[in-house]
Amino acid sequence: MKQVFKGFGCTGDNISPQLSWENAPEGTRSFAVTMYDPDAPTGNGFWHWLIFDIPANTTELKSDAGNLSRGLAPAGAIQSNSDFGQPGYGGPCPPEGHGIHTYIITVYALKVDKLGLDKTATPAIVGFNLHFNTIAKASLIMYYKR
Repeated sequence: MKQVFKGFGCTGDNISPQLSWENAPEGTRSFAVTMYDPDAPTGNGFWHWLIFDIPANTTELKSDAGNLSRGLAPAGAIQSNSDFGQPGYGGPCPPEGHGIHTYIITVYALKVDKLGLDKTATPAIVGFNLHFNTIAKASLIMYYKR
């Protein structure tokens, strides 16, 4: 319940998970992290978190880094609009009785320092820029239902 959204009928704490990584590929100049639910009944899934321009010397996002008011994200990192319509982390909150939803958290090693986007960027624009700038990526998959 710590990571579950608070709103839309969900009663979680909406705290983004602590994440860490190592062994970035040669040429990594920055990182990005996304969280996506392909099972959302929208026709195109649901983006829960997009954070990019994470400096290349970063190996961790602290718990609750997705809460912009806490200032826990790495300096210079940008959190853009999720499908909740605002920047920052929005935790799982599938429709009640809709079954198990898949949540894919992906860390991207990027060949650029900056994507050239800001917090108003849509998930589709962020995804487009990630696609053309990714050296490597790794994903963690979790599941949740109500």
